[in-house]
Amino acid sequence: MNLTLPADEALAKTADALRRSVVAQGRPFPLGATWDGLGVNFAIFSAHATKVELCLFDDSGGTELERIELPEYTDEVWHGYLPTARPGTVYGYRVHGPYDPDAGHRFNPNKLVIDPYAKQLVGELRWGPELFAYQLGHPDKDKSYDDRDSAPLVQKCRVIDPAFTWGSARKPEIPWERTIIYEMHVKGFTKLHPLVADPDRGTFSGLANPAIPAYLRSLGITSAELLPIHAFVDDSYLVEKGLRNYWGYNTLAFFAPEPRYLKTPFANEFKAMVNQFHAHGIEVILDVVYNHTAEGNELGPTLSFKGIDNASYYRLLTDQKRYYINDTGTGNTVNLSHQRVLQLVADSLRYWATEMRVDGFRFDLATILAREPYGFDEGGGFLDACRQDPVLSSVKLIAEPWDIGPGGYQVGQFPPGWAEWNDKFRDTVRAFWKGDAGALPDLAKRISGSGDLFNKRGRKPWASVNFVTAHDGFTLNDLVSYNDKHNDANGERNRDGHSDNRSWNHGVEGPTDNPDIAALRERQKRNFLATTLLSLGTPMILAGDEFGHSQNGNNNAYSQDNETAWLEWPRITMRGRALREYLRKLTAVRNAFPILHRSRFPVGAYNEELDVKDVAWLSPSGQEMTTEQWEDPNARCLGMLLDGRAQATGIKRRGSDATLLLIYNAHHDVVDFVLPTVPEGRSWIALIDSSEPELEAQEHPFEQPLPVTGRSLVLLALSGARVGARLRQGLDAIFNLVESPLTS
Repeated sequence: MNLTLPADEALAKTADALRRSVVAQGRPFPLGATWDGLGVNFAIFSAHATKVELCLFDDSGGTELERIELPEYTDEVWHGYLPTARPGTVYGYRVHGPYDPDAGHRFNPNKLVIDPYAKQLVGELRWGPELFAYQLGHPDKDKSYDDRDSAPLVQKCRVIDPAFTWGSARKPEIPWERTIIYEMHVKGFTKLHPLVADPDRGTFSGLANPAIPAYLRSLGITSAELLPIHAFVDDSYLVEKGLRNYWGYNTLAFFAPEPRYLKTPFANEFKAMVNQFHAHGIEVILDVVYNHTAEGNELGPTLSFKGIDNASYYRLLTDQKRYYINDTGTGNTVNLSHQRVLQLVADSLRYWATEMRVDGFRFDLATILAREPYGFDEGGGFLDACRQDPVLSSVKLIAEPWDIGPGGYQVGQFPPGWAEWNDKFRDTVRAFWKGDAGALPDLAKRISGSGDLFNKRGRKPWASVNFVTAHDGFTLNDLVSYNDKHNDANGERNRDGHSDNRSWNHGVEGPTDNPDIAALRERQKRNFLATTLLSLGTPMILAGDEFGHSQNGNNNAYSQDNETAWLEWPRITMRGRALREYLRKLTAVRNAFPILHRSRFPVGAYNEELDVKDVAWLSPSGQEMTTEQWEDPNARCLGMLLDGRAQATGIKRRGSDATLLLIYNAHHDVVDFVLPTVPEGRSWIALIDSSEPELEAQEHPFEQPLPVTGRSLVLLALSGARVGARLRQGLDAIFNLVESPLTS
């Protein structure tokens, strides 16, 4: 009898036996799948699991090849080392434990779960009843149990090799006071871009095209803020309607880049994009979502955290652990009061800041991250972790300081070192230029850095991120073109999105051929851009606003992964190009005059030695505003005089800055504004006039009335202090670039 096996079969059996026999205990740290050059260490936290199986798949993630029980459990971490694993290995986990929703436990090993520390995902999620740990339609709802395998429907994890050649490019490290943010979407910016090759459009490779960061430089932008790029999920109700989660605020994996933004099979594609931006001096800031995950409430799917350790990862009702605390409005809230969950978020941030070299983060619904079980606490665990961490404390941290939970509105309450989105700036500036009564006093606060909110504990004006438009809401074009939202395309009967937009269509809802209305709308766009760029604080511009991108009145385009939200580069009009040139002039002026981004709040302090104030508020008579004038609800014209001689107050004097006068006229008609007295031999020079976007510098004598066009903004500088040279230097600073066809 011949007992000899064919060579191939014998080799296969030997390899199989070897593979199954070499699983070592590995280490509990670092968490995730870590390639060390010889093999891969797998480590996953679960305080309540009874067993964890590592599941290996073929390269496509379609076929499960093997299940390996992790052999060790140390400090609530399950771990094992696989010498035969390599970069490219595709894996997932099956986690065993009690299925007891009333106790907060939802373990079901029939549901393959994604590693919370996965650095890359494979495949695309497909919705089906197998994704749910309970039986859909069962009368007991989530208390029932489903034993179908979810592996064919879920994404898998891939082990990566982090090696990457960064070259000579370094982080730009733009000072906060010099920062100008541009909020943009990876796909929306590149999908129709004429200089991006077809295969690259909608991806990090497309954004890495050198023309893209060069274009941002040409606008005077310093920092690109990307809408969420962490791997996220398309909600099932959107998929059923033929829509997608375009914005990406539905995160599933905090370490993995979104697969749909990858042209190549390699996560390092993101690094190549960052490297290109840094080579052009542009920072990369990520909009991150750590407040909730894509798993929803008790009726949601089991994709990762819910099946790994639901009771640890999520905030549950104290007396009914079957249900989730929903401070986010999305069904669940991540439990940052748990040490391991806090570690997960901090590790994720450090990974993106160090390994991926991003320059900062904007935190979605950031009050949730600072909320402990007893309420918002600016000394809570997450904020303390950021402040004490040598990596995180050195990058830009921006809070969206509100959510729907108790005490959810916290603008101005984040600790020193943080910047915050300032919706009071947005609402006040919109109301003022719309012509609402009584907006003048609040406008003065907002354009001078919102000191009423941020001037404490050594915080600086840059802590206020000033914006009029963002991804959530009308674009700039639609803000001046629509009175009402038009969100029918979202399939929610126009019930979604904000109704309080403080917008104004100027007489016609939507597009118009009326030249007078069109001209007024363009002037209002310039007013909004100028107010944002010339106010103290950190300005933020929405991508596409510089040339009048429209979403057809949709103020909640979160599901519009189509021409509604994609920037239509080929259709930029002459008006759009003119508006873009106006923005470039504004950024040049801001850069040219440090008084517009000074590090101290103007408070009206009087300098006896020089007989000047750091800021004076003027009425159209050229005199300081009286109490009666501040209280007049019909007052719609204001002057802000920033005296450069006063800027050295309290510090060693190194010479004065230029003196500037900004005039804001929201009145419908011309206002004759008397220019304040200046020293003999000097005069006022008009640099910006929103009613004349192509204005060349014009000289105006003092104590003479300057006719300020209705609904317009004028910036004047006191002659001397090399005003003309400063402006030319500011323009040169943004145009001395790598040549870009989109610069013109």
